[in-house]
Amino acid sequence: MDNPVYHVLLDGRRIGPYDRRTIVGMKVKKALSSQSVLVGADGTELTVGELVRQGQPQDGSGAIPPGAPGGGSYSVVQGIHAARLLEVEGRGFKVPPFKGEVEVRVQTKALRVSGRWREGLAWKEDRVKFPLPDIAHARLRGTVVDLWIRTAGASGTQRISLDLLKPEAAGELAESLPHTAPYPGSEPLAGRTRRRSGSLHPMLWAIIVGSMVVVAGLLVWTLARR
Repeated sequence: MDNPVYHVLLDGRRIGPYDRRTIVGMKVKKALSSQSVLVGADGTELTVGELVRQGQPQDGSGAIPPGAPGGGSYSVVQGIHAARLLEVEGRGFKVPPFKGEVEVRVQTKALRVSGRWREGLAWKEDRVKFPLPDIAHARLRGTVVDLWIRTAGASGTQRISLDLLKPEAAGELAESLPHTAPYPGSEPLAGRTRRRSGSLHPMLWAIIVGSMVVVAGLLVWTLARR
């Protein structure tokens, strides 16, 4: 199927179907999160985040070439977040001294941060792009995401700290960076240890454990009567 469709699982109901482009658009508009569960035509479950990562071009290009399978259903923008730039440490990319709210945009090839800052009596606007393969490590601290970025020709890494304003947004940003590993000694990035298709839902585990307790209780009661 050139343009597969998926249903969205919401409160036990299936909504849809939607194609990939629609789902990515819903994620960008915050109607869906990376953890939202989808069901494919063959019954396979996956998350929105997994679908987005599967759709990234393997050749590193920003879009699927016209005429290629799946062409026309691809979105360069994978997610948009509001944030604040807290700190820049180390040499590397030239990051403007953004003030106030900045826009953090996850694209297929880069993480784009744009915003405004004051210079003298005037306000200026600019943006900086960090190639996704160069974002070596990430660390979650509540609403804050720390990123360690490699730079060609520079020793060590440059650290960028962003306040995503909400813990959910911070986790979503961290898990949307496909080449990034958790910073040594920090907690796993959000969503990286999420159950895969075929794993039991926590509620099912609770039912199974509860049933085992009931059976064990009945067995003890029966033996006691004998």
